[in-house]
Amino acid sequence: MSDWLIYRGAGAPHDGIEHLPPPPPWRDFDGGPLVAPPAALDPASERRLGVQRREASHHRPGETERELVNAALYLRRPLLVTGAPGSGKSTLAHSVAYELGLGRVLGWPVVSRSTLRDGLYAYDAIGRLQDLQIARATPPRAAADSDASAPGGDTEDSDPADEPGGGIGRYIRLGPLGTALLPAARPRVLLVDELDKSDIDLPNDLLNVLEEGEFRIPELERLAGSAPEVRVLSDDGGRVTVRDGRVRCRAFPFIVLTSNGERDFPAPLLRRCIHLHIPVPDKERLAAMVRAHFGDGAAERYEAVIDRFLDREPGEVRAVDQLFNAIHLTQKAGWTDEDEEETRRRLTAELMRPLDRTR
Repeated sequence: MSDWLIYRGAGAPHDGIEHLPPPPPWRDFDGGPLVAPPAALDPASERRLGVQRREASHHRPGETERELVNAALYLRRPLLVTGAPGSGKSTLAHSVAYELGLGRVLGWPVVSRSTLRDGLYAYDAIGRLQDLQIARATPPRAAADSDASAPGGDTEDSDPADEPGGGIGRYIRLGPLGTALLPAARPRVLLVDELDKSDIDLPNDLLNVLEEGEFRIPELERLAGSAPEVRVLSDDGGRVTVRDGRVRCRAFPFIVLTSNGERDFPAPLLRRCIHLHIPVPDKERLAAMVRAHFGDGAAERYEAVIDRFLDREPGEVRAVDQLFNAIHLTQKAGWTDEDEEETRRRLTAELMRPLDRTR
């Protein structure tokens, strides 16, 4: 295997990210202050990769996938991944995070109502106003007693007015994209799932953020003179420092934008991305996926089900999830008698019915 590959697609964790060369000068960012590393792999990645019961070594992306993932890492560019539903587009983000030790995958599932602001941050102005009104209505003696009863007398639950910016940081929570752009020593992994489901404006709205690697929070910018540093909530659930109302990355995140091909994207977005198309999995790759989730020997044991999944008319669409559902039901139902064979065949056919055919 070539030495230039940081992500090897072998499914075994390693420290290859430490050997990632410096970014191109036009993709070199200098955000700060640095935030703490993220939490380790979460259950979402374990479910996707099958590592709860087995190692992720069975998820073996092809040569083109490995090369383009590494191109995105080297160039600090988002990876636009297209392909049919269930072809493994989202799994690729989890595979990279697992192998390179980049922690929890930040997920942003896009819907038709999603806006750029949803991905960056949310500000609960109503909640802040209500809390300030309650604080003003609380008698001073009751407030003092409450403070005195707190351990140490000065905690994060003290009067919001005593915090920088009047406690506004309590009401700002960074979204998945905003958290991915926090200044970190290592890149975060962000999965922007099904971008083609978005409103027509969202792909264009993303352009500046993806190019500049930063965004501003106007509510904090207005307070920069009196409160240059404010601690806000991140998508990970912890509190991080935002300086001068601006979030600017240090290591550009590894961003995977997935699309089922339901729409075309504007040329400016395509220019800023590395494009990877994942073909429909062949029998060999499906067998590897089945082994990852159902154990050694499962691909051979359920070969007939895999063949039935692959037996389709031109243009028919099936998702790999349908194959997993059929195998799991077959495995747990324990259909072994000849009398039950017809039940197995009928339910397998129903579970793997082409997605573009209702009946």
